[in-house]
Amino acid sequence: MFASVADVKERLRQAKYLCSDEMATVVFLADRLGKPLLVEGPAGVGKTELSKALAEALGAELIRLQCYEGLDEAKALYEWQYAKQMLYAQVLRDRVSQTLSDTSSLREAFHRVADEEDLFFSERFLLPRPLLRALLADRQPVLLIDEVDKSDPEFEAFLLEVLSDFQVSVPELGTVQAKQQPWVVLTSNQARDLSDALKRRCLHLFINFPSLESEINVIRVRVPQASEQLAAQVVAFVQEARRLALKKMPGVSETIDWARSLALLNIQSLGQEEVERTLGVLVKYEEDAARLRSSTPDLLRRLNRRLGRGGEDEERRWRSGRD
Repeated sequence: MFASVADVKERLRQAKYLCSDEMATVVFLADRLGKPLLVEGPAGVGKTELSKALAEALGAELIRLQCYEGLDEAKALYEWQYAKQMLYAQVLRDRVSQTLSDTSSLREAFHRVADEEDLFFSERFLLPRPLLRALLADRQPVLLIDEVDKSDPEFEAFLLEVLSDFQVSVPELGTVQAKQQPWVVLTSNQARDLSDALKRRCLHLFINFPSLESEINVIRVRVPQASEQLAAQVVAFVQEARRLALKKMPGVSETIDWARSLALLNIQSLGQEEVERTLGVLVKYEEDAARLRSSTPDLLRRLNRRLGRGGEDEERRWRSGRD
């Protein structure tokens, strides 16, 4: 549990995650109120990283459920280990025969076997998936339900029971309640609108792309081997690149990877050649790479203007245009 908003900021910083006062306040309230936290925003702004940092800051296990179209309860909740059940049935075959040897009818044999069925539908043969693992954990875990907007509305409706009462129903075992209420984080890239019922159960946090200064600070923390000059140039270049009509806009994670890659190559300053050699780290589609190659000279001029005299005015114009 976090002691204060300042404690949230400091412990997340120790986990190499920088957050604003607003973010720290929402995280603190979610912790104290015991409410799930719904984090929305563009891809690559650090939504999933927030969950990882929370787990590290709290010293908790991170249990991740990656959502996708077609995800159902069985894949998210539990499965029975049928192969193990069959193996045990084969091993105990002789014992079963002895048990049924004095039965006089099929009905009597059936009922005698039915009396023992709980042996094969017990926790011994249960394979818990992420949701059930989080409920059965002895210590409070951080449950990350990642990209919930990619799941079907039916699965979203199923989540309501979990997020309301922190319990699920297993037909063969009954209702399973959480041993320790998990710290729940849901992320969404806003591919579709989530239901009001789901949102009402959560506190809401929206994370956008950071400002120039904030993103430079992220690079300083995550890539300390990069020089001050390189960190500033990388961030300014990426932020200018985000203004282009790219198929996949580079996120903060790509900025970090690019800065780390450039530092590994002992590059101290960005130029046309350095950008073109390492574009595969920054963008993932050839059409985006081609657009950046043709735009690199202009992007380099613009980043120099942003980092030079009048950079604050340029930053304000950039932020205003993006909003």
